[in-house]
Amino acid sequence: QPTKGKQRRISVTEGICSLCKRCDDNPEKYGEKITLQQHNLTVHYFCLLMSSGICQRGEEDEDVHGFLVDDIKKEIRRSSRLRCMKCKKVGASVGCSIKSCRQMVHMPCGLEQDFIFQFTDLFPSFCKKHAPSQTCVSSPSLPLSCSVCLEPIEPILSYNVLKCPACHGSWFHRNCVQHYAHSAAMFFFKCTLCNNKDQFQQEMLRMGIYIPERDAAWELEENAYEDLLQVYQHCDAVKCHSHKGRKYSSQSGYFEIVRCKLCGSRGTHRKCSNLKLYESDWICGDCKAAVEGKMPLPNHVESPLAIRQQRKRLFKNISDLHSSLISKRQCVAATSPEVLMDLAHQISQQQSTEVLVEDDDGVLEAALWVLRQSDFNPCCTLSVKFSQDKHSNNIRSQRRFLRRLVSKLQMSEIFEGPDGSKNLALNSKALRDDLYFEVGSLLALSLVHGGPPVGFFSPALYHSLFNYPTNYRPTLQDLGDTAFIAEAKSMKELRMAMQSASQYLEAAGCWRKIRELSEKDMLVEDVLNFYLIIRLQLPLQRFREGLRTLGLFEQVQMCTEAFHSVFCGPVERLTAESVMELFTVRFSEEKEQQEKENTTVDFWKKYLHECEEGRCAASLEDLLTFITATDSAPSIGFHPTPSISFFSSPDPSCAFPQSHCDASHLFLPMLPSYELFKKHLDYTVCQFTGMLLSLYNVTFLLK
Repeated sequence: QPTKGKQRRISVTEGICSLCKRCDDNPEKYGEKITLQQHNLTVHYFCLLMSSGICQRGEEDEDVHGFLVDDIKKEIRRSSRLRCMKCKKVGASVGCSIKSCRQMVHMPCGLEQDFIFQFTDLFPSFCKKHAPSQTCVSSPSLPLSCSVCLEPIEPILSYNVLKCPACHGSWFHRNCVQHYAHSAAMFFFKCTLCNNKDQFQQEMLRMGIYIPERDAAWELEENAYEDLLQVYQHCDAVKCHSHKGRKYSSQSGYFEIVRCKLCGSRGTHRKCSNLKLYESDWICGDCKAAVEGKMPLPNHVESPLAIRQQRKRLFKNISDLHSSLISKRQCVAATSPEVLMDLAHQISQQQSTEVLVEDDDGVLEAALWVLRQSDFNPCCTLSVKFSQDKHSNNIRSQRRFLRRLVSKLQMSEIFEGPDGSKNLALNSKALRDDLYFEVGSLLALSLVHGGPPVGFFSPALYHSLFNYPTNYRPTLQDLGDTAFIAEAKSMKELRMAMQSASQYLEAAGCWRKIRELSEKDMLVEDVLNFYLIIRLQLPLQRFREGLRTLGLFEQVQMCTEAFHSVFCGPVERLTAESVMELFTVRFSEEKEQQEKENTTVDFWKKYLHECEEGRCAASLEDLLTFITATDSAPSIGFHPTPSISFFSSPDPSCAFPQSHCDASHLFLPMLPSYELFKKHLDYTVCQFTGMLLSLYNVTFLLK
């Protein structure tokens, strides 16, 4: 096609690429091979994309898809000094994107050396040592075959064997899925088993599969759907009255051919079957007999349209079968704490990331600042320091930080709705700043690093993210300001409600004429679909990407039921029984001592029940914060398990409880009476939580 300067760019099957020095013309592997005759220059498009020393500085229609000729020649000169680690020849223009790695290859040589080329963002390349990899979280079910070629496949993830990240049931040969992607392209490339598109495409791009940004190959074939434009044009009446023959059909009138409304494969002139001019419904003799049960269905040749419709129904049945197979597979039998604990094994205790926080109000700003650092690693332990906390304890500071962080995230501008039931809000500034990704990433970090349950997602948001429950239907509470449409009880009220929200309905594509009140339900369903899904596609996508931090999103997809209570509120309030179940009591071996310890345990249980009933100065949340530095059990659970031990003092009036939050351990004094036990425990907890002066007066303390 013509380009700038009247130079001509043509695709050729001969000629050597100036970068890789190969003459192969394989668009699927190397991209389009392009020759600029005026400059005597031939290059593979992928060789240009992956070259480390060139960037696209021109418009898309300039030179080679925006790569300027002068820049290409500079890159050729640069690479002429670099030797390929595979073929040992000069001209290696592609390098591993890890700065410390010196691996250099020609692009085709890189494919042979298991390089992964990511066709997204800055088009990075990774050598075999630094290439991204997949993980298998569940045991594959037999029999196993490639979901494209259907040939047997060994379920061991490698460079040549990939799997779907959504259903974990589809396995692919790399060459097969690349051929499939090249044919289906961006609009039709999806998992062949679960039909997931977004997550599947993102994962395949990450693993080096090239997905063309065009329509599918079968859509680009010339006259590919020509047969759909053909209709049956033949009069099959016993006696045809048309002087121009049975194939003649006028635009209208008695000699217009009318086709059978059931099969479409028989026709007649109106005149030949005594049809009136306004009649267009006609049934052929075969179909009429079959409908009336007088003979089996006709065995005549189907029209091309009927064949395609039958094929479409077949594909839908196959898709439904796949869905039913997926739903019948055994889910991973794991609780949310078990899953989070497995993910937490990624966290290195030897490396830490320092988080400096001014105060509780600056928690979110501090977290975002750390997350946005180029060298941030989510696998490092969080070392949190509050500037106003002189006696810093890392476990206590970390749990305080994560508790305040989740609370701040709930109030973020990317969420809307009542407390404890938040949906995503559409915020253009947050999209521009990629805040959806960052908040999702912070929530994932909080859960895996031992933070509290999220507890504020609405069921609609959880369903949008993880498709659980599968039969969930949005409610009017999810609709926001346009819910008044559903409250209309008459046609007059409905029209008034629609008129007041006309601009919103038009923007949502839901504006229509309503003739009956019964059509209101369908309108509300369409508005709900737009409000919760369509308008939030990009925010949901970025939010999901953030939740992928440390592999959380994929694990939640495998155990959606177990994680529902973690993400959706309300968080269960503490009770005396639930607090008692958290703790393991460490008794001494001496029987005499055990009797005193059992008495103290009875005091402890009584104190918990009085806390629950509000008859103590401290609450159960205050008590748990004193012992473990958090007012609720972390989603990952306590590690180690909270425990209680005992000590005695020669002076009971000076024996106060002590805690060791690093080990979630409580030291209880063995005191002679419950009143003294309660007084000392109240005093200690209130002093720790800063409520001493507000709850106790000096006179009471001196008694």
